[in-house]
Amino acid sequence: MAPKVLFVLTSHGVLGETGNPTGWYLPEFAHPYHVLSPHVTIVVASPAGGEAPLDPSSVERFKADDIAVKFLNEKSELWKDTIKLEGVNAGDYDGIFFVGGHGPMFDIARAPTVVSLIKAFARADKLVSAVCHGSAALLDVELSNGKLLVDGEPVTGFSNAEEDATGLSSAMPFMLETELVRNGAKYEKADQPWGEKICVGRGGKLVTGQNPASASGVAEKIKEALGI
Repeated sequence: MAPKVLFVLTSHGVLGETGNPTGWYLPEFAHPYHVLSPHVTIVVASPAGGEAPLDPSSVERFKADDIAVKFLNEKSELWKDTIKLEGVNAGDYDGIFFVGGHGPMFDIARAPTVVSLIKAFARADKLVSAVCHGSAALLDVELSNGKLLVDGEPVTGFSNAEEDATGLSSAMPFMLETELVRNGAKYEKADQPWGEKICVGRGGKLVTGQNPASASGVAEKIKEALGI
């Protein structure tokens, strides 16, 4: 039987107090889905359930990306009818993956439902993975031994330099790189902003990617972690 992975999208569609639209980021769902869907069963969830908002800026920015465009045109049912995250049983899945976009900074970071779910995956020594702002899900996840999930582990996520470059740092509730470091993570990033960077920790069971360029690489490491 194929491994089963829970993909988690944000339900948050407004960028802080700017009033501008946000959500999940197209290539950070499209590329991992492209890599993994032939090999795993993928179920998509969000905090609110139902339709998860797609960041329109990601559609525009990746309109020349064939994988992203094909996904956008053919797979809309995946994000228009998500299951509700509350009530999900970690025992039903082999791993969990948090898609990035600015939305997760508002409704996935430090959310009690998210924290308890990640704890359940970690307790069972199952895969926990994220890309870009999806790594905000990993904040404040305390394990049964009292240690934070990311403490002492190589972890990445959207960097402060990249956030500054987007001009959106002031709209964020916190800076992801800063908070990961505060949680004890051995934060790593590419030599240059927007470069690919993937980190693997916890014996292969914690996989993170820095940014959109890292989405496919994260999926390849997820395949390794699942033994496929």
